[in-house]
Amino acid sequence: MSDTLRDQLLGLGFKAPAKPAKPQPRRDERRGRPDERRGGKRNEAGRPDASARPPARRDGQGPRKPRAPREDIDLAKAYAIRAQREKDERIEAERLRQEEARLRREARAKLEAFVKDKALNRAEADIARHFEYGGKIKRIHVDAEQLRALNAGELGVVQVNGRYLLVTTAVLAEVETIFAPAVALKIDPSAPAGEDPYSDPKYQVPDDLVW
Repeated sequence: MSDTLRDQLLGLGFKAPAKPAKPQPRRDERRGRPDERRGGKRNEAGRPDASARPPARRDGQGPRKPRAPREDIDLAKAYAIRAQREKDERIEAERLRQEEARLRREARAKLEAFVKDKALNRAEADIARHFEYGGKIKRIHVDAEQLRALNAGELGVVQVNGRYLLVTTAVLAEVETIFAPAVALKIDPSAPAGEDPYSDPKYQVPDDLVW
């Protein structure tokens, strides 16, 4: 339509046609789609590229965390195994210690009951027979006859509750089977006399000597 005809029509009362409104950009076009804003890739169809997404966990809780290196796992496992082994060894050592203490208590109680009324100690004995026991010098009082029998290996000495008891060789042999550490003095009659310096009745140790 020429301007002249347009003017003529306007003059006759016709209104000029309204101009079409300029289309507004959609929200996602104005701001950019989420995957574009985040730098996500898109395929040829304009959809987000699935290959660019992080792998989703099967339980639906997002991507998996990176696993610890194999060396760290093996080292932690080795420490755990060693700690458990050391703990087991301590427990076993304590169990053995308690078992040994129990056996010693039982043996001592049995020994005490066995030697009851079997001691040959005499109140009037005035000869001190010294001997070594437990790394220290101990003594027991005997008379002349008992000293001879003791040095000949016919008698022996046992320790029970801190006391030294003179007993026969038969009792001494039984004590060895019950609780061997209680045997304080056992003379081998075939051994040379010089091996036991305390066997000589002339050998005396002062009573006031502190050992």
